[in-house]
Amino acid sequence: MSKKKTIVTASGEMVRKKPLSLRIWNNRGYYLMFIPVLLFILVVKYWPMLGVRWSFYNYKPIGTPKFVGFDNFEKMFRTGDFWTAFKNTLVLSVMKLLLTTFASVIVSVFINEMGNLFAKKSLQTIIYLPHFLSWAVVASIFTMLLSTSVTGTVNGILKDWGLITEGINFLSDKKLWRPVFYVINIWKETGWGTIIFLATLAGINPELYEAADIDGATRLQKIRFVTMPALSNTIITVLILNLAKVMNMFESVFVLYSPVVYDKADVISTYIYRQTFGSAMPNYGYSTAVGLFKALVGGALVLICNYLSKKTRGRGIV
Repeated sequence: MSKKKTIVTASGEMVRKKPLSLRIWNNRGYYLMFIPVLLFILVVKYWPMLGVRWSFYNYKPIGTPKFVGFDNFEKMFRTGDFWTAFKNTLVLSVMKLLLTTFASVIVSVFINEMGNLFAKKSLQTIIYLPHFLSWAVVASIFTMLLSTSVTGTVNGILKDWGLITEGINFLSDKKLWRPVFYVINIWKETGWGTIIFLATLAGINPELYEAADIDGATRLQKIRFVTMPALSNTIITVLILNLAKVMNMFESVFVLYSPVVYDKADVISTYIYRQTFGSAMPNYGYSTAVGLFKALVGGALVLICNYLSKKTRGRGIV
């Protein structure tokens, strides 16, 4: 005779565990509601994953796909443009993450120190707005502002001040493209990034500031010894969580770069796009191989970030 399965409740009481079939039947309503979500995930997320097999094929629009083993990967590792895109992806993503996080922290502390509630709420609203603009709109705005034509406000101001005599094409200059890219990203994402930091600041115990006032601390000293230590754990958490997404950069680069600055701006996703749609006879197998490599690197970063998160926060991100 088999033993009856039992579980121990929080109060220490031993109760019989119901059979799985009975538990499913009792919760059938929840399972029925979950079925559409499950089907959506399987069709949209998992079914396309079967396409990774084409990374081992020579697959072109015309002709039958031919199995070539690891030839596509060997070609990828021998191609200089691929390594340029890989390096640019890491540099652009990490620098954007660091600069945007730093700007978000500074703006959050500044807003937190504002005494006028109306001014604080107004500023928060204003700096949030750029996040809700699409990258196509943002690119159009800055292309006009940085243009060398009559619409180029920046070039016009520099000429009026006597700093330049000829217009500078900021988005076509290899030396200037990255700084301009970082500035645009800071302008667009800083406001959204302040949300989590302002939430942390709102949770700081007011008694800490009162104790600092009693000790005669200045405003800067309170920021240094009370505010920043309270934000440190949140800053580390934000950096770790966003580090797992560094390989996913595409739209922000795609709408701002041009062939002139490929050496400094081309990233893995835009490289895959050009390999797939920029050729009259693309090799879909090669594009798939690059995409698979990108996914593997992204997965490795997630595991690394999960390990770092356990070390810093005591719990993982996955």
